[in-house]
Amino acid sequence: MPNVGPFISRHGLENHGIETRGTVYWNLPEARLYEQSLRRAESYLAAEGPLVTRTGQHTGRAAHDKFVVREPSSENDVWWGKVNKPIAQESFDDLLRRVRLYWRTPDLFVFDGYAGADPNYRLKVRVINENAWQNLFARNMFISETESEKLRDFEPDFIVVNAPSFLADPEADGTHSGTFILLDLGCRMALIGGTQYAGEIKKSVFTAMNYLLPKRGVMAMHCSANYGAERDDVALFFGLSGTGKTTLSADPNRTLIGDDEHGWSGDGVFNFEGGCYAKVIRLDPEGEPEIYATTRRFGTILENVVYDPETRRIDLDDDTLTENTRASYPLGHLSNVDLGGTAGHPKNVVFLTCDAFGVLPPISRLTEAQAMYHFLSGYTAKVAGTEAGVTEPSATFSTCFGAPFMPLHPGVYGKLLGEKITRHNARVWLINTGWTGGPYGTGQRMKLAHTRRMITAALGGELDGVATHADPIFGLAIPEAVDGVPADVLQPRRTWADPAAYDAMANRLAEMFIDNFRQFEDGVGDDVMAAAPKRG
Repeated sequence: MPNVGPFISRHGLENHGIETRGTVYWNLPEARLYEQSLRRAESYLAAEGPLVTRTGQHTGRAAHDKFVVREPSSENDVWWGKVNKPIAQESFDDLLRRVRLYWRTPDLFVFDGYAGADPNYRLKVRVINENAWQNLFARNMFISETESEKLRDFEPDFIVVNAPSFLADPEADGTHSGTFILLDLGCRMALIGGTQYAGEIKKSVFTAMNYLLPKRGVMAMHCSANYGAERDDVALFFGLSGTGKTTLSADPNRTLIGDDEHGWSGDGVFNFEGGCYAKVIRLDPEGEPEIYATTRRFGTILENVVYDPETRRIDLDDDTLTENTRASYPLGHLSNVDLGGTAGHPKNVVFLTCDAFGVLPPISRLTEAQAMYHFLSGYTAKVAGTEAGVTEPSATFSTCFGAPFMPLHPGVYGKLLGEKITRHNARVWLINTGWTGGPYGTGQRMKLAHTRRMITAALGGELDGVATHADPIFGLAIPEAVDGVPADVLQPRRTWADPAAYDAMANRLAEMFIDNFRQFEDGVGDDVMAAAPKRG
Protein backbone atom coordinates (compact mmCIF):
# COMPACT_ATOMS: atom_id res chain seq x y z
CA MET A 1 0.00 0.00 0.00
CA PRO A 2 1.47 3.40 -0.98
CA ASN A 3 2.29 5.61 2.02
CA VAL A 4 2.21 9.35 1.40
CA GLY A 5 2.89 12.27 3.72
CA PRO A 6 5.59 14.39 5.28
CA PHE A 7 5.99 12.17 8.36
CA ILE A 8 5.31 8.46 7.94
CA SER A 9 5.65 6.31 11.03
CA ARG A 10 7.88 3.26 10.88
CA HIS A 11 5.16 1.57 12.92
CA GLY A 12 2.83 1.15 9.95
CA LEU A 13 -0.80 0.07 9.61
CA GLU A 14 0.22 -3.53 9.04
CA ASN A 15 0.97 -3.60 12.77
CA HIS A 16 -2.76 -3.08 13.32
CA GLY A 17 -3.75 -5.75 10.81
CA ILE A 18 -4.78 -3.13 8.23
CA GLU A 19 -3.74 -3.54 4.61
CA THR A 20 -5.24 -1.57 1.73
CA ARG A 21 -4.61 -1.29 -1.97
CA GLY A 22 -5.45 2.39 -1.63
CA THR A 23 -3.13 5.17 -0.55
CA VAL A 24 -2.42 5.84 3.14
CA TYR A 25 -1.98 9.55 3.86
CA TRP A 26 0.09 10.21 6.98
CA ASN A 27 -0.01 13.36 9.12
CA LEU A 28 -1.02 15.71 6.33
CA PRO A 29 -1.04 19.46 7.14
CA GLU A 30 -4.31 21.39 7.10
CA ALA A 31 -4.06 22.68 3.53
CA ARG A 32 -3.51 19.21 2.08
CA LEU A 33 -6.38 17.78 4.13
CA TYR A 34 -8.57 20.61 2.78
CA GLU A 35 -7.58 19.64 -0.76
CA GLN A 36 -8.29 15.97 -0.19
CA SER A 37 -11.65 16.63 1.47
CA LEU A 38 -12.83 18.98 -1.27
CA ARG A 39 -11.58 16.71 -4.04
CA ARG A 40 -13.55 13.82 -2.53
CA ALA A 41 -16.69 15.98 -2.12
CA GLU A 42 -16.77 15.29 1.62
CA SER A 43 -17.22 18.96 2.47
CA TYR A 44 -17.61 22.46 1.08
CA LEU A 45 -15.45 25.56 1.33
CA ALA A 46 -17.30 28.42 3.04
CA ALA A 47 -16.82 32.06 2.06
CA GLU A 48 -14.31 33.02 4.72
CA GLY A 49 -12.24 29.85 4.87
CA PRO A 50 -13.78 27.11 7.07
CA LEU A 51 -14.78 23.70 5.82
CA VAL A 52 -18.50 22.94 6.09
CA THR A 53 -19.61 19.33 6.35
CA ARG A 54 -22.73 17.38 7.18
CA THR A 55 -22.85 14.32 9.39
CA GLY A 56 -26.05 12.74 8.10
CA GLN A 57 -28.53 11.18 10.50
CA HIS A 58 -26.14 11.46 13.46
CA THR A 59 -25.81 15.12 14.41
CA GLY A 60 -24.87 14.27 17.99
CA ARG A 61 -23.47 11.42 20.04
CA ALA A 62 -25.18 8.04 19.61
CA ALA A 63 -25.24 7.23 23.33
CA HIS A 64 -27.25 4.02 22.92
CA ASP A 65 -24.68 2.64 20.49
CA LYS A 66 -21.65 2.90 22.78
CA PHE A 67 -20.30 -0.28 24.42
CA VAL A 68 -17.29 -1.34 26.47
CA VAL A 69 -15.71 -4.71 25.72
CA ARG A 70 -15.94 -7.09 28.65
CA GLU A 71 -12.39 -8.41 28.90
CA PRO A 72 -10.22 -9.69 31.78
CA SER A 73 -7.89 -6.73 32.34
CA SER A 74 -10.69 -4.19 32.93
CA GLU A 75 -13.75 -6.29 33.79
CA ASN A 76 -13.49 -5.77 37.55
CA ASP A 77 -12.83 -2.02 37.27
CA VAL A 78 -15.58 -0.90 34.89
CA TRP A 79 -18.82 0.38 36.42
CA TRP A 80 -21.19 -1.69 34.30
CA GLY A 81 -24.72 -0.40 33.73
CA LYS A 82 -26.74 1.83 31.44
CA VAL A 83 -23.71 3.95 30.51
CA ASN A 84 -21.00 1.31 30.34
CA LYS A 85 -22.87 -1.42 28.51
CA PRO A 86 -20.88 -4.63 27.95
CA ILE A 87 -20.22 -6.24 24.61
CA ALA A 88 -18.44 -9.56 24.10
CA GLN A 89 -14.80 -9.68 23.06
CA GLU A 90 -15.83 -11.96 20.20
CA SER A 91 -18.21 -9.32 18.82
CA PHE A 92 -15.51 -6.65 18.91
CA ASP A 93 -12.95 -8.93 17.27
CA ASP A 94 -15.35 -9.93 14.51
CA LEU A 95 -16.37 -6.35 13.75
CA LEU A 96 -12.71 -5.31 13.66
CA ARG A 97 -11.93 -8.19 11.30
CA ARG A 98 -14.72 -7.11 8.95
CA VAL A 99 -13.67 -3.46 9.04
CA ARG A 100 -10.16 -4.54 8.06
CA LEU A 101 -11.61 -6.46 5.12
CA TYR A 102 -13.80 -3.48 4.21
CA TRP A 103 -10.70 -1.31 4.17
CA ARG A 104 -8.88 -3.48 1.62
CA THR A 105 -9.50 -0.95 -1.19
CA PRO A 106 -10.13 2.64 0.03
CA ASP A 107 -7.64 5.38 0.77
CA LEU A 108 -7.04 5.97 4.47
CA PHE A 109 -5.84 8.89 6.58
CA VAL A 110 -3.67 8.65 9.68
CA PHE A 111 -3.05 11.21 12.42
CA ASP A 112 -0.43 10.62 15.12
CA GLY A 113 -0.46 12.88 18.18
CA TYR A 114 -1.24 13.10 21.88
CA ALA A 115 -4.03 13.36 24.40
CA GLY A 116 -2.56 15.26 27.34
CA ALA A 117 -0.32 18.34 27.41
CA ASP A 118 1.73 17.03 30.35
CA PRO A 119 4.41 14.66 28.96
CA ASN A 120 4.27 12.67 32.20
CA TYR A 121 0.65 11.68 31.66
CA ARG A 122 -0.05 12.00 27.95
CA LEU A 123 -1.40 9.22 25.76
CA LYS A 124 0.08 8.63 22.30
CA VAL A 125 -2.97 8.48 20.04
CA ARG A 126 -3.32 7.26 16.46
CA VAL A 127 -6.51 8.02 14.53
CA ILE A 128 -7.16 6.03 11.33
CA ASN A 129 -10.13 7.01 9.20
CA GLU A 130 -11.65 7.17 5.73
CA ASN A 131 -12.45 10.87 5.52
CA ALA A 132 -9.95 13.68 5.16
CA TRP A 133 -12.16 16.12 7.08
CA GLN A 134 -12.35 13.77 10.06
CA ASN A 135 -8.57 13.47 9.99
CA LEU A 136 -8.43 17.26 10.11
CA PHE A 137 -10.81 17.06 13.06
CA ALA A 138 -8.33 14.78 14.85
CA ARG A 139 -5.52 17.20 14.00
CA ASN A 140 -7.55 20.06 15.48
CA MET A 141 -8.66 18.28 18.62
CA PHE A 142 -5.55 16.41 19.72
CA ILE A 143 -2.05 17.72 20.36
CA SER A 144 0.24 17.56 17.36
CA GLU A 145 3.84 16.40 17.41
CA THR A 146 6.14 18.83 15.60
CA GLU A 147 9.43 16.89 15.64
CA SER A 148 9.86 14.80 12.51
CA GLU A 149 11.89 12.01 14.10
CA LYS A 150 9.35 11.51 16.88
CA LEU A 151 6.64 11.15 14.25
CA ARG A 152 8.70 8.68 12.26
CA ASP A 153 9.27 6.62 15.43
CA PHE A 154 5.69 7.08 16.65
CA GLU A 155 4.19 3.95 18.18
CA PRO A 156 0.70 4.58 19.60
CA ASP A 157 -0.60 3.77 23.07
CA PHE A 158 -4.20 4.02 21.88
CA ILE A 159 -5.79 3.63 18.45
CA VAL A 160 -9.06 4.97 17.03
CA VAL A 161 -10.31 3.00 14.03
CA ASN A 162 -13.04 5.14 12.49
CA ALA A 163 -15.06 3.61 9.64
CA PRO A 164 -18.20 5.77 9.33
CA SER A 165 -19.48 4.06 6.18
CA PHE A 166 -19.34 0.55 7.67
CA LEU A 167 -22.49 -0.76 9.36
CA ALA A 168 -22.83 -3.49 11.98
CA ASP A 169 -25.41 -6.25 11.90
CA PRO A 170 -27.22 -5.75 15.25
CA GLU A 171 -28.58 -9.28 15.43
CA ALA A 172 -25.23 -10.91 14.73
CA ASP A 173 -22.97 -8.38 16.45
CA GLY A 174 -24.91 -7.62 19.61
CA THR A 175 -25.08 -3.89 18.86
CA HIS A 176 -28.10 -1.64 19.27
CA SER A 177 -28.14 -0.65 15.59
CA GLY A 178 -25.86 -0.45 12.59
CA THR A 179 -23.96 2.27 14.43
CA PHE A 180 -21.31 1.22 16.94
CA ILE A 181 -18.83 2.92 19.26
CA LEU A 182 -16.83 0.16 20.94
CA LEU A 183 -14.07 0.65 23.49
CA ASP A 184 -11.62 -2.18 24.15
CA LEU A 185 -9.56 -1.14 27.18
CA GLY A 186 -7.48 -4.30 26.99
CA CYS A 187 -6.05 -3.71 23.53
CA ARG A 188 -6.50 0.07 23.91
CA MET A 189 -8.60 0.63 20.82
CA ALA A 190 -11.81 2.43 19.93
CA LEU A 191 -13.73 1.00 16.98
CA ILE A 192 -16.31 3.36 15.48
CA GLY A 193 -18.69 2.74 12.59
CA GLY A 194 -22.02 3.81 11.16
CA THR A 195 -21.75 7.47 12.20
CA GLN A 196 -20.17 10.52 10.61
CA TYR A 197 -20.37 12.55 13.84
CA ALA A 198 -16.75 13.37 14.63
CA GLY A 199 -17.39 13.95 18.34
CA GLU A 200 -17.31 10.18 18.82
CA ILE A 201 -13.57 10.24 18.05
CA LYS A 202 -12.61 12.69 20.77
CA LYS A 203 -15.00 11.29 23.37
CA SER A 204 -13.68 7.74 22.88
CA VAL A 205 -10.18 8.95 23.70
CA PHE A 206 -11.53 10.97 26.64
CA THR A 207 -13.20 7.84 28.00
CA ALA A 208 -9.89 5.98 27.76
CA MET A 209 -8.13 8.80 29.67
CA ASN A 210 -10.84 8.65 32.33
CA TYR A 211 -10.02 4.97 32.78
CA LEU A 212 -6.22 5.20 32.77
CA LEU A 213 -5.38 8.38 34.69
CA PRO A 214 -7.21 7.77 38.01
CA LYS A 215 -5.13 4.62 38.38
CA ARG A 216 -2.13 6.98 38.57
CA GLY A 217 -3.73 9.36 41.05
CA VAL A 218 -4.69 11.91 38.39
CA MET A 219 -8.21 13.32 38.33
CA ALA A 220 -9.65 13.20 34.80
CA MET A 221 -12.27 15.91 34.37
CA HIS A 222 -14.97 16.95 31.91
CA CYS A 223 -14.29 20.64 32.40
CA SER A 224 -12.82 23.77 30.89
CA ALA A 225 -10.04 25.67 32.63
CA ASN A 226 -8.45 29.11 32.65
CA TYR A 227 -6.23 31.24 34.87
CA GLY A 228 -6.00 34.90 35.88
CA ALA A 229 -3.01 37.20 36.15
CA GLU A 230 -0.95 34.39 37.66
CA ARG A 231 -0.68 30.79 36.46
CA ASP A 232 -1.69 29.51 39.91
CA ASP A 233 -5.02 31.41 39.82
CA VAL A 234 -6.72 28.50 38.06
CA ALA A 235 -10.49 28.02 37.72
CA LEU A 236 -12.21 24.83 36.57
CA PHE A 237 -15.63 24.82 34.91
CA PHE A 238 -17.46 21.49 35.06
CA GLY A 239 -20.59 20.90 33.00
CA LEU A 240 -22.11 18.95 30.17
CA SER A 241 -22.53 20.25 26.64
CA GLY A 242 -24.70 23.34 26.52
CA THR A 243 -24.07 24.52 30.08
CA GLY A 244 -21.52 27.14 29.04
CA LYS A 245 -18.07 25.60 29.57
CA THR A 246 -16.66 26.92 26.31
CA THR A 247 -18.33 30.31 26.48
CA LEU A 248 -17.58 31.10 30.13
CA SER A 249 -13.99 29.92 30.11
CA ALA A 250 -13.22 32.11 27.07
CA ASP A 251 -12.85 35.18 29.28
CA PRO A 252 -10.88 38.13 27.80
CA ASN A 253 -9.47 38.88 31.26
CA ARG A 254 -8.23 35.34 31.88
CA THR A 255 -6.02 32.96 29.90
CA LEU A 256 -7.67 29.84 28.51
CA ILE A 257 -6.00 26.49 29.17
CA GLY A 258 -8.65 24.39 27.41
CA ASP A 259 -12.40 24.18 26.93
CA ASP A 260 -13.50 20.60 27.60
CA GLU A 261 -11.14 17.95 29.01
CA HIS A 262 -8.42 18.23 31.66
CA GLY A 263 -6.37 16.31 34.18
CA TRP A 264 -5.45 17.39 37.72
CA SER A 265 -2.19 15.82 38.83
CA GLY A 266 0.15 16.47 41.74
CA ASP A 267 1.74 19.21 39.64
CA GLY A 268 -1.43 21.05 38.66
CA VAL A 269 -3.91 21.14 35.77
CA PHE A 270 -3.22 20.11 32.17
CA ASN A 271 -5.31 20.12 29.02
CA PHE A 272 -6.02 16.87 27.19
CA GLU A 273 -6.62 18.57 23.85
CA GLY A 274 -5.12 20.88 21.27
CA GLY A 275 -8.38 22.39 20.09
CA CYS A 276 -12.00 23.25 20.86
CA TYR A 277 -15.28 21.69 19.77
CA ALA A 278 -17.79 24.45 20.39
CA LYS A 279 -21.53 24.65 19.86
CA VAL A 280 -22.19 27.53 17.47
CA ILE A 281 -25.95 27.66 17.06
CA ARG A 282 -27.07 31.30 17.34
CA LEU A 283 -23.58 32.33 18.40
CA ASP A 284 -23.54 35.96 19.52
CA PRO A 285 -20.72 37.97 17.88
CA GLU A 286 -20.88 40.53 20.69
CA GLY A 287 -21.18 38.17 23.66
CA GLU A 288 -18.76 35.56 22.29
CA PRO A 289 -16.56 37.45 19.81
CA GLU A 290 -13.53 35.13 19.85
CA ILE A 291 -15.50 31.94 19.31
CA TYR A 292 -17.58 33.69 16.66
CA ALA A 293 -14.39 34.72 14.86
CA THR A 294 -13.23 31.09 14.63
CA THR A 295 -16.24 30.28 12.45
CA ARG A 296 -14.67 32.56 9.81
CA ARG A 297 -11.20 31.01 9.86
CA PHE A 298 -9.23 28.66 7.66
CA GLY A 299 -8.66 25.41 9.54
CA THR A 300 -12.06 25.43 11.27
CA ILE A 301 -14.52 22.61 10.54
CA LEU A 302 -18.21 23.53 10.77
CA GLU A 303 -20.50 20.54 11.30
CA ASN A 304 -24.09 20.85 10.08
CA VAL A 305 -23.97 24.63 9.76
CA VAL A 306 -26.32 25.88 7.04
CA TYR A 307 -24.80 27.97 4.25
CA ASP A 308 -25.93 29.68 1.06
CA PRO A 309 -24.88 27.41 -1.86
CA GLU A 310 -24.31 30.43 -4.11
CA THR A 311 -22.42 32.85 -1.86
CA ARG A 312 -21.12 30.18 0.54
CA ARG A 313 -21.97 32.50 3.45
CA ILE A 314 -22.79 30.59 6.62
CA ASP A 315 -25.89 31.17 8.77
CA LEU A 316 -25.26 30.33 12.44
CA ASP A 317 -28.89 31.06 13.34
CA ASP A 318 -30.33 28.37 11.08
CA ASP A 319 -31.16 25.18 13.01
CA THR A 320 -32.68 23.35 10.04
CA LEU A 321 -30.23 20.46 10.32
CA THR A 322 -29.76 20.40 14.11
CA GLU A 323 -29.48 22.52 17.24
CA ASN A 324 -26.09 20.88 17.77
CA THR A 325 -24.14 22.76 15.11
CA ARG A 326 -20.43 22.53 15.94
CA ALA A 327 -17.10 24.17 15.18
CA SER A 328 -13.82 22.29 15.56
CA TYR A 329 -10.82 24.59 15.61
CA PRO A 330 -7.25 24.59 16.96
CA LEU A 331 -6.56 26.50 20.17
CA GLY A 332 -4.29 28.77 18.18
CA HIS A 333 -7.38 30.36 16.62
CA LEU A 334 -7.96 32.07 19.98
CA SER A 335 -5.88 35.04 21.06
CA ASN A 336 -5.87 34.63 24.85
CA VAL A 337 -4.82 31.02 25.26
CA ASP A 338 -1.92 29.12 26.81
CA LEU A 339 -0.82 26.76 24.05
CA GLY A 340 1.39 24.91 26.53
CA GLY A 341 -1.77 23.59 28.14
CA THR A 342 -0.52 23.43 31.75
CA ALA A 343 -0.97 25.58 34.87
CA GLY A 344 -1.06 25.40 38.67
CA HIS A 345 -3.62 24.03 41.10
CA PRO A 346 -7.18 25.41 41.01
CA LYS A 347 -8.26 28.09 43.46
CA ASN A 348 -11.87 27.88 42.27
CA VAL A 349 -14.01 25.02 41.03
CA VAL A 350 -17.25 25.90 39.26
CA PHE A 351 -20.09 23.44 38.66
CA LEU A 352 -22.24 24.63 35.75
CA THR A 353 -25.82 23.45 35.52
CA CYS A 354 -28.50 24.31 33.02
CA ASP A 355 -31.59 24.05 35.23
CA ALA A 356 -34.58 23.54 32.96
CA PHE A 357 -36.93 23.87 35.94
CA GLY A 358 -35.91 27.45 36.80
CA VAL A 359 -35.38 26.57 40.46
CA LEU A 360 -31.68 26.74 41.31
CA PRO A 361 -30.07 30.12 42.09
CA PRO A 362 -27.74 31.60 39.49
CA ILE A 363 -24.81 31.47 41.93
CA SER A 364 -24.18 29.77 45.27
CA ARG A 365 -21.15 28.63 47.24
CA LEU A 366 -20.84 24.99 48.26
CA THR A 367 -19.33 23.38 51.32
CA GLU A 368 -17.03 20.40 50.74
CA ALA A 369 -19.90 18.01 51.50
CA GLN A 370 -22.23 19.86 49.14
CA ALA A 371 -19.50 19.83 46.49
CA MET A 372 -19.33 16.05 46.65
CA TYR A 373 -23.12 15.74 46.61
CA HIS A 374 -23.54 17.92 43.53
CA PHE A 375 -20.52 16.42 41.76
CA LEU A 376 -21.92 12.92 42.14
CA SER A 377 -25.41 14.14 41.22
CA GLY A 378 -24.27 16.04 38.13
CA TYR A 379 -27.64 17.71 37.61
CA THR A 380 -28.16 19.64 34.39
CA ALA A 381 -30.34 19.48 31.29
CA LYS A 382 -29.65 17.74 28.03
CA VAL A 383 -29.71 20.62 25.61
CA ALA A 384 -31.36 20.03 22.24
CA GLY A 385 -29.19 18.21 19.74
CA THR A 386 -26.35 17.04 21.97
CA GLU A 387 -27.62 13.47 21.71
CA ALA A 388 -29.68 11.72 19.08
CA GLY A 389 -33.40 12.05 19.81
CA VAL A 390 -33.12 15.03 22.17
CA THR A 391 -35.09 17.88 20.60
CA GLU A 392 -35.65 20.13 23.62
CA PRO A 393 -34.05 20.55 27.05
CA SER A 394 -34.93 17.82 29.52
CA ALA A 395 -33.77 17.35 33.11
CA THR A 396 -31.10 14.73 33.68
CA PHE A 397 -28.48 13.64 36.18
CA SER A 398 -25.05 12.89 34.75
CA THR A 399 -22.66 11.63 37.39
CA CYS A 400 -19.48 13.69 37.71
CA PHE A 401 -20.86 16.04 35.04
CA GLY A 402 -19.76 13.51 32.45
CA ALA A 403 -21.27 10.07 33.09
CA PRO A 404 -21.16 8.99 29.41
CA PHE A 405 -17.36 9.17 29.52
CA MET A 406 -16.67 7.72 32.99
CA PRO A 407 -15.86 3.98 32.84
CA LEU A 408 -14.92 3.66 36.54
CA HIS A 409 -17.23 3.79 39.56
CA PRO A 410 -18.27 7.42 40.28
CA GLY A 411 -16.83 7.07 43.79
CA VAL A 412 -13.32 6.89 42.29
CA TYR A 413 -13.72 10.32 40.68
CA GLY A 414 -15.57 11.79 43.64
CA LYS A 415 -12.89 10.71 46.09
CA LEU A 416 -10.08 12.07 43.92
CA LEU A 417 -11.78 15.43 43.42
CA GLY A 418 -12.63 15.73 47.11
CA GLU A 419 -9.05 15.02 48.14
CA LYS A 420 -7.69 17.61 45.72
CA ILE A 421 -10.21 20.30 46.69
CA THR A 422 -9.34 19.78 50.36
CA ARG A 423 -5.57 19.64 49.80
CA HIS A 424 -5.50 22.85 47.77
CA ASN A 425 -8.29 24.68 49.65
CA ALA A 426 -10.28 25.38 46.48
CA ARG A 427 -13.57 27.28 46.65
CA VAL A 428 -16.51 25.52 44.98
CA TRP A 429 -19.42 27.30 43.28
CA LEU A 430 -22.66 26.14 41.68
CA ILE A 431 -23.68 28.32 38.73
CA ASN A 432 -27.05 27.95 37.03
CA THR A 433 -26.91 29.06 33.39
CA GLY A 434 -30.41 27.73 32.74
CA TRP A 435 -33.82 29.26 33.26
CA THR A 436 -35.16 31.99 35.51
CA GLY A 437 -38.69 33.31 36.03
CA GLY A 438 -40.15 29.87 35.37
CA PRO A 439 -39.27 26.55 33.76
CA TYR A 440 -38.30 26.01 30.13
CA GLY A 441 -41.18 27.22 27.99
CA THR A 442 -42.31 29.83 30.52
CA GLY A 443 -39.19 31.52 31.90
CA GLN A 444 -36.16 32.94 30.14
CA ARG A 445 -32.57 31.74 29.84
CA MET A 446 -30.24 33.43 32.32
CA LYS A 447 -28.57 36.50 30.80
CA LEU A 448 -24.99 35.74 29.79
CA ALA A 449 -23.85 39.17 31.01
CA HIS A 450 -25.20 38.43 34.50
CA THR A 451 -23.54 35.01 34.58
CA ARG A 452 -20.21 36.49 33.51
CA ARG A 453 -20.41 39.20 36.18
CA MET A 454 -21.18 36.64 38.92
CA ILE A 455 -18.31 34.39 37.87
CA THR A 456 -15.91 37.34 37.72
CA ALA A 457 -16.97 38.32 41.24
CA ALA A 458 -16.52 34.77 42.55
CA LEU A 459 -13.11 34.18 40.97
CA GLY A 460 -11.84 37.61 41.95
CA GLY A 461 -12.68 37.19 45.64
CA GLU A 462 -15.38 39.88 45.61
CA LEU A 463 -17.86 37.54 47.31
CA ASP A 464 -15.61 36.33 50.12
CA GLY A 465 -17.00 38.86 52.60
CA VAL A 466 -20.52 39.13 51.22
CA ALA A 467 -23.35 37.93 53.47
CA THR A 468 -25.23 34.84 52.31
CA HIS A 469 -28.47 33.11 53.16
CA ALA A 470 -29.28 29.43 52.84
CA ASP A 471 -31.83 28.28 50.29
CA PRO A 472 -34.59 26.66 52.42
CA ILE A 473 -34.79 23.51 50.27
CA PHE A 474 -31.34 23.04 48.75
CA GLY A 475 -29.30 24.58 51.58
CA LEU A 476 -27.10 26.47 49.13
CA ALA A 477 -25.31 29.64 50.34
CA ILE A 478 -26.68 32.40 48.09
CA PRO A 479 -24.90 35.79 48.13
CA GLU A 480 -27.12 38.66 49.22
CA ALA A 481 -25.61 40.92 46.57
CA VAL A 482 -23.32 40.81 43.54
CA ASP A 483 -22.20 44.11 42.11
CA GLY A 484 -23.75 44.64 38.67
CA VAL A 485 -26.47 41.99 39.08
CA PRO A 486 -30.07 42.90 40.03
CA ALA A 487 -30.90 41.62 43.53
CA ASP A 488 -34.02 39.78 42.37
CA VAL A 489 -32.02 37.73 39.87
CA LEU A 490 -30.09 36.17 42.77
CA GLN A 491 -33.34 34.92 44.35
CA PRO A 492 -35.08 32.61 41.86
CA ARG A 493 -38.36 32.54 43.80
CA ARG A 494 -38.71 36.31 43.31
CA THR A 495 -38.43 35.96 39.53
CA TRP A 496 -41.55 33.77 39.31
CA ALA A 497 -44.96 35.38 38.84
CA ASP A 498 -46.45 32.74 41.15
CA PRO A 499 -44.27 31.98 44.24
CA ALA A 500 -46.43 28.96 45.13
CA ALA A 501 -45.70 27.48 41.71
CA TYR A 502 -41.99 27.98 42.37
CA ASP A 503 -42.29 26.15 45.71
CA ALA A 504 -44.03 23.22 44.05
CA MET A 505 -41.39 23.02 41.32
CA ALA A 506 -38.54 23.29 43.85
CA ASN A 507 -39.97 20.39 45.84
CA ARG A 508 -40.36 18.39 42.65
CA LEU A 509 -36.71 18.96 41.75
CA ALA A 510 -35.63 18.12 45.30
CA GLU A 511 -37.41 14.76 44.99
CA MET A 512 -35.53 14.09 41.77
CA PHE A 513 -32.19 14.79 43.49
CA ILE A 514 -33.08 12.50 46.41
CA ASP A 515 -34.28 9.67 44.16
CA ASN A 516 -31.19 9.88 41.97
CA PHE A 517 -28.75 9.91 44.89
CA ARG A 518 -30.02 6.64 46.37
CA GLN A 519 -27.53 4.81 44.14
CA PHE A 520 -24.65 6.48 46.04
CA GLU A 521 -25.95 6.29 49.62
CA ASP A 522 -23.88 3.25 50.63
CA GLY A 523 -20.63 4.82 49.46
CA VAL A 524 -20.67 8.31 51.00
CA GLY A 525 -20.39 9.71 54.52
CA ASP A 526 -23.11 11.20 56.68
CA ASP A 527 -21.90 14.72 55.89
CA VAL A 528 -22.49 14.20 52.18
CA MET A 529 -25.92 12.68 52.82
CA ALA A 530 -26.78 15.71 54.96
CA ALA A 531 -26.07 17.93 51.94
CA ALA A 532 -29.15 16.57 50.17
CA PRO A 533 -32.06 18.97 49.57
CA LYS A 534 -34.87 19.01 52.13
CA ARG A 535 -38.50 18.74 51.08
CA GLY A 536 -40.44 21.90 51.83
